[in-house]
Amino acid sequence: MIIKVDYSILQKLTNTEKQVVNYINKNADKLSNMSIVDVAEETFTSPATVSRTIKKCGIDGFAELRYIISKKDNESSSVGQINEILEKSLREVTNTIEQVSINDVLKAVELIRKSNRIYVTARGLTELAAQEFALKLQLLGFNVFEISDPNIMKNKTKDMKKNELLVIFSLYGNTNELIVSAENAASLGNDVITCCCSEDTPLKELSTIFLKGYKHSSRSIEKYEVTSRIPLNILSRILIDYLAI
Repeated sequence: MIIKVDYSILQKLTNTEKQVVNYINKNADKLSNMSIVDVAEETFTSPATVSRTIKKCGIDGFAELRYIISKKDNESSSVGQINEILEKSLREVTNTIEQVSINDVLKAVELIRKSNRIYVTARGLTELAAQEFALKLQLLGFNVFEISDPNIMKNKTKDMKKNELLVIFSLYGNTNELIVSAENAASLGNDVITCCCSEDTPLKELSTIFLKGYKHSSRSIEKYEVTSRIPLNILSRILIDYLAI
């Protein structure tokens, strides 16, 4: 039995939801290879009903349910590994969204809207997230200058004009040229928005708005210290989607 339902939970479940729970408990061995759509079809319900039922039973969602099953079975197979991979992405997205301050997002959007020019900076693989953010700002009609070259970003931020904004994307917040750029902008009285996955960085104190993402501790390719930029992409999407409204 994967989902244990006590009396208090049982009282909250509809007959249809009880049917979903019964199916899950009777077919736990199949569930690792199934999607939420598959379960909905098998129970003659909808994905929304399956999701709601699982959450009523104290589990965050279908991805977590599959992860619990794979851990319980102690799977070393590819199925178990896939579920662990899915769980990492789910945790990064969920935790990033949960810890974002709505007030900070609104303030960041206002700073972007009132800026005459926006400098978007990043280094390494994070440049991809910054490039996408800058491109979407351009499509929305903003005056944007995306910089990844360390010398250019340090020199440009020394000469920032009034009402110009610096936006920094950084995974750990310890890249020297990004810190120097933030120092330059702050010294001139310009606003700085930082999207980062670590609070242990000078960028937090140097930023007008600091948006923090949640980064999972694992790395995809250990040899090259390659890790996920999903949290930064989520922060970027939140800002862009609100600006597009």
